[in-house]
Amino acid sequence: MGHLIRCITTDGQIAATAVDTTDIVNRAEHIHQTSAVVSAALGRLLTAASLMGHQLKGEKDTLTLRIKGDGEVECLIAVSDSQGNVRGYPGNPIVEIPLNNVGKLDVKGAVGNGTLSVSKDLGMKEPYNGTIELVSGEIAEDIAAYFAISEQIPTVCALGVLVNPDLSIKAAGGYLIQLLPFAEEKTIDALEESIKGLPSVTEMLSSGMNVEQMVRKALNKFEVEVLDEADVAYKCNCSRERVERALISIGKKDLLKLAEEQKVTEANCHFCEKIYRFNETELKNLAKSAK
Repeated sequence: MGHLIRCITTDGQIAATAVDTTDIVNRAEHIHQTSAVVSAALGRLLTAASLMGHQLKGEKDTLTLRIKGDGEVECLIAVSDSQGNVRGYPGNPIVEIPLNNVGKLDVKGAVGNGTLSVSKDLGMKEPYNGTIELVSGEIAEDIAAYFAISEQIPTVCALGVLVNPDLSIKAAGGYLIQLLPFAEEKTIDALEESIKGLPSVTEMLSSGMNVEQMVRKALNKFEVEVLDEADVAYKCNCSRERVERALISIGKKDLLKLAEEQKVTEANCHFCEKIYRFNETELKNLAKSAK
């Protein structure tokens, strides 16, 4: 179980959200059997989705982050509900490339050049969609660029995933720090001074700091008030009923063809790898509801 906290400075000029996603990224690695660099890339995106999803207002609102690049990982998908629970998957779970020039996992190299898309389903007729070109492929910088370009919100974003030699996750998490409307110039200067020389997210978590301590260290020039906290998890909402609806959507003709071609048809969830099986009779019954 991960833990998320949302805070505001007492002068009302800066909002901050931080989350420990160590258990979430461990769960994702276990499901998708990702290599180290893919765990780092997917873990960062899942962390960002949790932070951004928790900002949604409606109980049933959802947010989807999608990175599509020309690197070997191909694409990354992360989906969050409004509580900050997330799920996701990589296009290619196994990428083996050298470390980058500072001896760390080369997330930028695995992702390559491409785009970051943000989709918010707010219960309206159409979802809100925004897309930007990746500015680095390191993901945190890309999230900050999305806020600056698409939502005009000055944002500091830090994301981190520390992978153990056995490919389990030692630490994962991140934070968003955002200037609120009418923030004063002196507040901006103080924020820049506050985050100067700040240890990485994984350094802080590995040293035993919790998310509140991480926020207070990042905003050490300010008084901080905690607004709310939440436990968050890797949570897939797939079900047999959802898969049935998806099968019905392919049409009567194709369902009957599947029923004739194989005794058992399998459908697996991209997010949790759960397998749903349908026999010939079940497919024919679904075909009765299809067009």
